[in-house]
Amino acid sequence: MTDRLPDRRVPLASAPNMRDLGGIPVPGGVVKPGLLYRSASLAKLDARDETAFAELGITTVYDLRTAAERDGEPDRLPEGTRSVWFDVVADAPDNVAASIPALLADPASLEDLLGGGRAVGYLADANRMFVSSRSALAAYRLFYLDLIDERRTGAALFHCTTGKDRTGWAAASFLLLLGASEDDVRTDYLETNTDLAPALRPMLDMLEAKGVDRELLQPILGVRDSYLDAALDELRRRYGTIEDYARNGLGLTDRQIAALRTRFVGTA
Repeated sequence: MTDRLPDRRVPLASAPNMRDLGGIPVPGGVVKPGLLYRSASLAKLDARDETAFAELGITTVYDLRTAAERDGEPDRLPEGTRSVWFDVVADAPDNVAASIPALLADPASLEDLLGGGRAVGYLADANRMFVSSRSALAAYRLFYLDLIDERRTGAALFHCTTGKDRTGWAAASFLLLLGASEDDVRTDYLETNTDLAPALRPMLDMLEAKGVDRELLQPILGVRDSYLDAALDELRRRYGTIEDYARNGLGLTDRQIAALRTRFVGTA
């Protein structure tokens, strides 16, 4: 981490890329720790990590995956955890961000599909879609409305499959709405490359043994500045500011935006 941001990682081996969004500076203080977490899929959460997960007080999990992803690898959650499903890419189920497991299952075709820099372009397009597609706007609107629902208690967590694309925009937009600097948002966004690496290493080694160029896989198994830039450029082009995205894209009121800030911002 940087000198400005604390180490917010939650080291659960069976729940990779998990971290607290708390502790990041915003106007009026910091994002309150222990209230909102991000991660990759919880489909492999084991008994030991389930206990540690429960101790975090997470009572609501927002699943941003497709129906096929959920059906193929359903979350394993502590008993009593509320699971809420918002399909971000319902309008485009072939979106590359939701198709990574299927792509990796056919290593022979990866070069044809992703070579020549195409993977970078696909992920940039995917991130633009998170900002402007109808299903993404509906999903993130419901995500924010549930976050501020006064009836919801306890901490919450959101995730997709690898916790980097759909989850990455959820985290970025949340932090920006609270007033975090773009530099700090970018630091959190890029931390995925470090936090996800241990979970990906066995798969990378296996695919490399089958003759797949590791460099070919990096664009789809990590995140890049250009992916976040694509989302931010789409936001500015379509809406202007993060507040206008919330108001005119997600349909949130100023009162609801204020409620989000009241709930998740505290003194340092």
